[in-house]
Amino acid sequence: MSIGVVPERVRVRAPGKINLFLEVGAVHDDGYHDVATVYQAVSLYEEVVASVDDEFSVRVVDETGRPVAGVPDDDRNLALRAARVVAREIGYLGGVHLDIRKAVPVAGGMGGGSADAAAALVACDALWGAGLTSLALHEMAARLGADVPFALLGGSAVGTGRGDRLSPALARARFDWVLVSRTTGLSTPAVYDELDRLRAASRPDIAPEPGVPEVDPTVLAALRSGAVDTLASGLRNDLQDAACSLEPRLRDVLDAAAGAGAVAGIVSGSGPTVALLAADADAARRLEHDLGAAGHRARHVYGPVPGAKVMHR
Repeated sequence: MSIGVVPERVRVRAPGKINLFLEVGAVHDDGYHDVATVYQAVSLYEEVVASVDDEFSVRVVDETGRPVAGVPDDDRNLALRAARVVAREIGYLGGVHLDIRKAVPVAGGMGGGSADAAAALVACDALWGAGLTSLALHEMAARLGADVPFALLGGSAVGTGRGDRLSPALARARFDWVLVSRTTGLSTPAVYDELDRLRAASRPDIAPEPGVPEVDPTVLAALRSGAVDTLASGLRNDLQDAACSLEPRLRDVLDAAAGAGAVAGIVSGSGPTVALLAADADAARRLEHDLGAAGHRARHVYGPVPGAKVMHR
């Protein structure tokens, strides 16, 4: 493939996500589970700046510019792996330096690493003038991880299979959330292992439903109508009990949020970030203030928002 005009640097941002609904099927022999989920991209963004370089390298900082603990800066980094995937796809023989500014909690169940990878795919495509199609980018994203395709797409979407088979979900309204994060994360594989352990320990309340997991139509109807109370009634996360088993203080956050006026609360993905649904933006700001005053790391966000995109300023 021929390479087009190469800019010196490209800046891309990609959103974190919350799972409004997550039904987890039984474990397969390969250790994976089929899922049915509803993603919503929210206004908490990872930013990736890709610059032309001879080698492949990455630097990761937080919103204040300080190094981020727990995020690798070698080929274990998902964004760096994404850059190499693009290079192989187009036959590019140079390198790239990625500067990542993280806002999504690390190992927080919000797909921050996946957002980095999606941003890197888009950034390298633009930096190297590759002109890859949306389908090609999606196929590369699916090879990198189950949540990466959604970080490319954004908005609201149904995910099936391992979460990477996506169907956009119509959402006409804005939903306001308050995210409560922790300084320590949870390993997604560890949470799935704990779910399997709890299910094997004769917990009928969290046993997998027979057949292929399916999304509750209530959630999709709520997205179409913008009805907060309807969405609250449909929120579900099969990983929540497992996450709370590994981090019992999450239940305290959910209880505190109910007392502070949240319409509903749910652990986001594999946790430990808790997503609290608010009645509207004003209610979310009050909830953010009250939880912050009580010592929690709380942040008001909204969704849905677009997926990974080049920023021209």
